[in-house]
Amino acid sequence: MDFPPGIGAGDGEHGSFGDRGRGGPLAQATHTHSAMEDPRRVEEGLGHIPLEDYDREKKKELAKIDDESDRIDDDDTEKEGRSRAEQDDQQVKEKDKEEQPLIKKKSKRVATLDAFRGLTIVVMILVDDAGGVYSRIDHSPWNGCTLADFVMPFFLFIVGVAIALALKKIPKVNDAVKKTILRTLKLLFWGIILQGGYSHAPNDLSYGVDMKKIRWCGILQRIALVYLFVALVETFTTKLRPTVLAPGHFSIFTAYKWQWLGGFVAFLVYIITTYALYVPDWSFVVHNHHGPERYTVKCGMRGHLGPACNAVGYVDRQVWGINHLYTMPVWSRLKACTFSYPDSGPLRTDAPNWCRAPFEPEGLLSSISAILSGTIGIHYGHVLIHFKGHAERLKQWVSMAIVLLVVAIILHFTNAIPINKQLYSISYVCFTAGAAGIVFSGFYLLIDVWGLRTPFLFLEWIGMNAMLVFVMAAQGIFAAFINGWYYKNQDNNLVNWILNHVFIDVWKSERVGTLLYVIFAEILFWGVVAGVLHKLRIYWKL
Repeated sequence: MDFPPGIGAGDGEHGSFGDRGRGGPLAQATHTHSAMEDPRRVEEGLGHIPLEDYDREKKKELAKIDDESDRIDDDDTEKEGRSRAEQDDQQVKEKDKEEQPLIKKKSKRVATLDAFRGLTIVVMILVDDAGGVYSRIDHSPWNGCTLADFVMPFFLFIVGVAIALALKKIPKVNDAVKKTILRTLKLLFWGIILQGGYSHAPNDLSYGVDMKKIRWCGILQRIALVYLFVALVETFTTKLRPTVLAPGHFSIFTAYKWQWLGGFVAFLVYIITTYALYVPDWSFVVHNHHGPERYTVKCGMRGHLGPACNAVGYVDRQVWGINHLYTMPVWSRLKACTFSYPDSGPLRTDAPNWCRAPFEPEGLLSSISAILSGTIGIHYGHVLIHFKGHAERLKQWVSMAIVLLVVAIILHFTNAIPINKQLYSISYVCFTAGAAGIVFSGFYLLIDVWGLRTPFLFLEWIGMNAMLVFVMAAQGIFAAFINGWYYKNQDNNLVNWILNHVFIDVWKSERVGTLLYVIFAEILFWGVVAGVLHKLRIYWKL
C-alpha cells in the first residue's frame, strides 16, 4: 500500500516499538490500520504529526514569522523615515515662512480706503448731475468752498494714502519706477480721451475733436501729475529714511522729511509764481453767431487773485494756448457776469470781458499746488503703516486735520489767502485736506475699528471699481450710449423718458425729480453694478 511521502519512516519506528511490546500479527494489523488513518487525521488536525515533519513545519512557521517581522520592521522604518521627512519638510516650510520678508505677507485690507474712494465718486456724480439745479452744491464761482469743491482734493488725498501702502510692497526701485510711469501714462491717456473733447455730453451725440481746440488738462491728468511726483519721491527716498521710528510725536514727520521737502518745494514754486509773476494784458477770440469777436483784458500787475489777472491762468495760456483751455469756467456765474447768480444764466450786457474768456480749472500751476494734497495723503498712509494701534493712528490723523482746518480758516477769513478751488490756493489745500482727514478718520473708526462695514458696503463696492464708475457714470459714457438709441428725435430716448416720466412728472418738480433721479437711477444703479462685479471678482484698475 502506498503512503504519502515521509509517513512510512515514522510509522516504522512505532512498529518496531509495538512489535517488542505487543508482538504478533495483531500488532502489525493495528499498525497498518493506524498508518492508513494518520494522513486523514493529520489533515483533520486530530492525528499525531511525525517529529521530522513537525520540525520542518516549525522551521517554516519560524521563517514565516521572521519574514513578517522583517516586513513589519521595514514598514515601520519606512513610515518612520517618511514621518521624519515630513517633519523636516514642515520645519523647512515653517523656517522659510518665518524668513519671508514682510512685504510678501498678505496684509489685511483697510476697508476705509475703498469706502472713502467710493464716497468721493458718489459725491462727484451727485454734484455733476444735480449741481445744475442745486447751485449750492455746485462749484463755487470763485472764492469759497462748496460740496463739489471737495471732490478733487479728496481724490488726491486718497491717492496719496494708497501710494504709501502700494509702494511698500514693491522692494525694487526699478520695478516701482516702471509701474509708476506706466500708470501715469494710462491716466494721461484716459484723461485726454474723456475730457480732451472727443467724448461729449450724454445729450450730444457728436464725436471727434478738433486738434486746434483739444483740452490737454483735466481731472485724470491732474491726478497723473500728482501721482507721478509723490510716487517718485517716495520711491527714490526709500533708503534715506529709518526703518524704525524714533520716539516722539513728530518722529513720523522727520522720518519722511524728503516727502515733506518735495511738498515744500511745490509750495514754494506755486507761491513765488503766483505772487511774483507779472501778468500783462491779454486777448482772446469768441466765435458766436455774429462771427469771431476779439476781447481784450487789461492787467499789467502781479499777485492778483481775481479771475482776470491771476498768474494761474496766465501760465496756462502761455503753456497750453488759450484755445486749449476749458471754455465754460465757473466764474461766469459770478454777480459781475450774470443776474442769475449763483446759478448759470445769460451774461449781463455790462459784463467784463473776462466773463467770456476760457480758464483751465485743472491747469499746470494749480496742479503743482495740488501736489500738497497728495503729500498730506501719503503722510496719512505712513501713519497707517508705522502706528499699529487704532488710538495712535486716530490721534495722529485727527490732530493734523484740526491744525490744517485752523490754518485754512485763519488764512481765509483774514483775507490773506482766500479759499479758492480754481486757483488751488494754499488755504484751499489746508481746508480740504483737513476735511479729508476728518472724514477718513471717521470712516476708519466706524468701519475698521468698530467693524460697522455693512452700512458702508455700498461705498466699498464703488471704491473697488472707482475707475469704471468714474468713466461710465461721472463722465456720462453709459448715459451717452443709451441716448444713442432714440425714437424719431434725440430727446426721445430712454434716459430722458425715465427722468421726465418716472421722477420729474411724479414729483411735479424739476429740482426734486432730478435729485432723486441722480440718487436712484445713477448712484444706486452703479452701486448695484459695482456690487455684482465685486461678487464676480471683476475690477478695472489702471
